[in-house]
Amino acid sequence: MIRLEKIQRRYVSDEVETTALRDIDLHVDAGEFVAIMGPSGCGKSTLLNTLGTVDRPNAGRYLFGDRDLAALDEKALAKFRAATLGFIFQSFNLIDELTIEENVALGLAYRSDAGDRRARVAAAVDKVGIAHRARHYPHQLSGGQQQRAAIARAIVGDPKLILADEPTGNLDTANGEQVLDILTGLNAEGATIIMVTHSPSHADVAKRRIDMLDGRIVASAARAI
Repeated sequence: MIRLEKIQRRYVSDEVETTALRDIDLHVDAGEFVAIMGPSGCGKSTLLNTLGTVDRPNAGRYLFGDRDLAALDEKALAKFRAATLGFIFQSFNLIDELTIEENVALGLAYRSDAGDRRARVAAAVDKVGIAHRARHYPHQLSGGQQQRAAIARAIVGDPKLILADEPTGNLDTANGEQVLDILTGLNAEGATIIMVTHSPSHADVAKRRIDMLDGRIVASAARAI
C-alpha cells in the first residue's frame, strides 16, 4: 500500500541546517496498524507529516499503491488527501463555533463524491459513541468525547489510511484506553492506521512497532500474537 524509499527531509534557516529524516525506507501493507516511537525530536511527527503529504521530502520516493506522490502538484495532493487520508491530532483541532456534527462534516468538505453527507456524519458519530452529543458544541464535551469527535471527523470520508499523532496525549488513562479501543476496532474492520505515540503500552496495541532515533528508523518489529 505504502512504500517510502530513501526519504530525506532537511530544514534550512539562515544559521543552521537540520536533517529531520535520513534515508527512510518503510513499507506498510493495507490493514496494518503501525505504531511509531522514539524520543522527542527524533523525526516521528515529520515522518507522519510526510506520510500525510503536508510535508514534502527533499529526496526519495513516496509510493501510495501505484502512484508516485512526488509527481503530484499541490492541487492534486490536496485532492489525494481529501479522498484518501484521515488525520487525528493530539489537540483535537475542533472549531468551537461549530456543533460536533458540523465539525465532523468538515471531513467531507473537499469531497465531491461524499453522497449523503448527513447520513455519513450520523454513522461516524454513532461509530465512536457520541451520537447523543452530535448537536452540542466542543466546550460542552469532555476531552475524551472531543477526541472521539475528532476521530469521527477523520473517518467520515472512509479514508484508506488514518494518521494519528499522539491521539491519547491530552487524555487521562481511562479516556486514552477508550480511544485506543476505537482505533483497534477500526483496524479490525480493515482500516490502515499509523500512530505516533510516546507510550510503550499504547504502542503494544499496534501490530507493528517502529522505533526512530536521530531521523532514522532503527528498529521495526511485529507484535507477538
